[in-house]
Amino acid sequence: MKKICVSLFVLVLSAMGSVQANQPAATATVTGQWTTIDDETGQPKSVVEIYQENGKLYGKVVKIFDPAKKAALCRQCKGADKDQPVLGLVIIKGLSKDGDDYSDGDILDPKNGKLYSCTLSLDTADQLTVRGYLGFALLGRSQTWQRVI
Repeated sequence: MKKICVSLFVLVLSAMGSVQANQPAATATVTGQWTTIDDETGQPKSVVEIYQENGKLYGKVVKIFDPAKKAALCRQCKGADKDQPVLGLVIIKGLSKDGDDYSDGDILDPKNGKLYSCTLSLDTADQLTVRGYLGFALLGRSQTWQRVI
């Protein structure tokens, strides 16, 4: 009888664990740290911390993987971002919740200093689609970022 109770207990615990592991993305949050991937090499490029401030989302670079680029400055940026260190730079600015996604904000590409409209979509609890575009969302590019564990 004791073996049956222990077996049932283990079975219930494992079932609960699999239910939690398969929670939909809607129950997860976009806030946290995300590893960005270089489009050309497929290698991790940086870590961006997404946080909420005054009801809007922002994201700043908190880690750069390439040691040669850790001291890089945003030379082509405009305004207050010009010549600022990329490490610590806020690159996602002012996104608002739009259903399950976030939009109506911007993302800065420190490589070329350009500011693009931005949307964020949580695909899974650990996978985020970041889309930057000019004008229409169809005219842009998307990246998939991985949650830092």
